[in-house]
Amino acid sequence: MKRWIMHVDMDAFFASVEQRDNPELRGKPVIVGGDSRRGVVATASYEARKFGVHSAMPSLKAHELCPEGIFVRPRFDAYKKASDEIHQIMLHYADAYEPISLDEAFLDISGMGEKYKTLGAIGRAIKKEIYDKVHLVASVGIAPNKFLAKMASDMDKPDGLFIIPYGKEKEILAPLPVRRLWGVGKVTEKRLIASGYKTIADIQNAPPGELESLFGSRGGELRALAFGKDDRPIESERKIKSIGDEETYEHDLTDPEEIDRQIAIHSDIVAQRLRKHDLTARTISLKIRFGSFETVMRSMSREDGTNLQEEIYAMCQELLQRIPIREGIRLIGVTGSNLSSGPRMTSLFSHDWEKREKAARAMDEIQKKFGRQALRKGFWLEEEAKKDSGKGKNKDE
Repeated sequence: MKRWIMHVDMDAFFASVEQRDNPELRGKPVIVGGDSRRGVVATASYEARKFGVHSAMPSLKAHELCPEGIFVRPRFDAYKKASDEIHQIMLHYADAYEPISLDEAFLDISGMGEKYKTLGAIGRAIKKEIYDKVHLVASVGIAPNKFLAKMASDMDKPDGLFIIPYGKEKEILAPLPVRRLWGVGKVTEKRLIASGYKTIADIQNAPPGELESLFGSRGGELRALAFGKDDRPIESERKIKSIGDEETYEHDLTDPEEIDRQIAIHSDIVAQRLRKHDLTARTISLKIRFGSFETVMRSMSREDGTNLQEEIYAMCQELLQRIPIREGIRLIGVTGSNLSSGPRMTSLFSHDWEKREKAARAMDEIQKKFGRQALRKGFWLEEEAKKDSGKGKNKDE
């Protein structure tokens, strides 16, 4: 099986959050950062970047380049909240996942081809889910390794999706300037250009040993990168604190059967994600947002953790009884927290639970091998029938 790495990078993240939360800023040159004499630009929207404004630039310089720029003080709590939501989405697209910062991460999607027809379909799916749930735009790069994936995500910004296939690495890299190589800063770039290396093709065509004589061991690294070689693994060390799924609906839900089906669907998605990461959740939370935007969350815990849909769904049904439904529902979310790995605590009913979990994992494997449509529970079939009739909401699986 070929190795495929996806790099997800949010476009102008801080500025995009500001534009999302304040409609008056949309389409305008937004500059996040202090506007004092000592201020520094944290992020600039793409409207401001057209004037040459970029991150780490002194605010005074940004003022000169973009007199009409709107300076906004950073709201790190808002950025952290959006980041948590985005990283939560990323978790179910890959077994190995390496967060780099608030707004980017590497994902090993080598086995996801069994669920999606093409690599492009995987990229479009995660971009759509991020936009639908967090209302922010991501650029995605997919390639054989981390270096190429990160480069690919920057090839078609903003709102980009770029794939570097096997066998095309050298060809795609060749015309790019040497500064695009990972780790080449201003000093190394100047040395390379002074030595006659302006493009990556120049490095590819360098005589054997020449780069090493100029840059020592770093020369060999540059040559490997110029041919698109990078064998670093995904370093997945981030501890998952919760796993959830939620959706905002196009039309407020009022039908009790429809509300029940949506809770069943979200419970199933959360259960599958828990099993994928070999986790169980002791605490289940149900989130309801009404048409008036009033949001209510109720939670309950149990002695033993679970990753079974029917148990999560039953807990959510109990939680729903604690929430007065007086108007249409705009959003439903289900989350599992208080997570643990390893075997479930022993009890009188542990053998029965293990049998049901084994059956659930068998269903996961069938869907992984033959696609999600191969074996579905009744509520999923009802949802598909409703969508086919043109009456349902748009939900990207």
